[in-house]
Amino acid sequence: MGRFCRADVLVPARHQRSRPLRPKVLITRKIFKESIAHVAKHCDVEINQRDTPLTPQQLIKKLQRKQGVITALTDVISESVLARCPDLKIVCNIAVGFNNFDVKAATRRGVMMTNTPGVLDDTTADLTWCLILAAGRGLIDADRYFRSGKWKGWGLMQFLGHDIHHKILGICGLGRIGARVAKRAKGFEMRILYTGRTRAPQEVERDLDATFVDKQTLLRESDFVTLHVPLSPFTTHYISAAELKLMKPTAVLINASRGPVVDEKALVKALRDGWIAGAGLDVYEHEPRPAPGLARLKNVVLAPHIGSATMETRLKMANKAAENCVAGLTGRRPPNLLNPEVLKA
Repeated sequence: MGRFCRADVLVPARHQRSRPLRPKVLITRKIFKESIAHVAKHCDVEINQRDTPLTPQQLIKKLQRKQGVITALTDVISESVLARCPDLKIVCNIAVGFNNFDVKAATRRGVMMTNTPGVLDDTTADLTWCLILAAGRGLIDADRYFRSGKWKGWGLMQFLGHDIHHKILGICGLGRIGARVAKRAKGFEMRILYTGRTRAPQEVERDLDATFVDKQTLLRESDFVTLHVPLSPFTTHYISAAELKLMKPTAVLINASRGPVVDEKALVKALRDGWIAGAGLDVYEHEPRPAPGLARLKNVVLAPHIGSATMETRLKMANKAAENCVAGLTGRRPPNLLNPEVLKA
């Protein structure tokens, strides 16, 4: 059980007695002091300072008599949770994704739900390129070998990776993050293919010099395939054994979107048996546990879900969640409301 603290204890007791009742907010994980302070100006705040995920039972217990909650992707706000927390009015995710939310159930119950779009796009695109470069050039394995003390000096045939420049980059999902990945590819003079459920406007294609193709063509032709699709029933196992077998044996797969987009067991087999040359992952199908055998493979770069993990971006995300929460509990429309139909009701 995490240790909790109350942000409102900073207010002297003599003032607490006279002030009107304020909304009560739960913050489920440790966040920045600036973000807490913004919420504490308007609400009584309870915080999980140990920064460990709450079990569903702990979450429900802590949400009793709370009107608001600021969540992380580790917090599942399901219909059963909502049903047992009748005072809840708003749920604010510190993430652009919200696959941990049952938005339809929240809408039926009149509960507002928000996310934090637009502040992590460039940062996640940067991390995508970290994975492309590290996986393409075998950097992690070379670093590990050097640190072991085994390296005896330069050799022509040592640690041979693959060029990134002038290669074909396939982007699955040319949304905000995918488009920024494409912009960075220009510096490497790459040919850009993309696919998705909808085609981008012509001006976007011209600006990025990107060509729309079907998924199968992209997988067959690309040297690097990077995934930037939201998690949904349509995209679960978007990349599985059939897709991996379409890729070049020299290709590299990058996933900085959501773990279940890739069938991780199939990926382990593909990497082990040489269907593809390598992979770079920031997310996993069953976080925090990788698929059996994945961590032992040398041809995969593994990052612990750090796509948005910079001081600047995470602070912006937390502040945006705080702003959403305060707006919703003080009679204003939250800036990033996922279910605006709640306001009409």
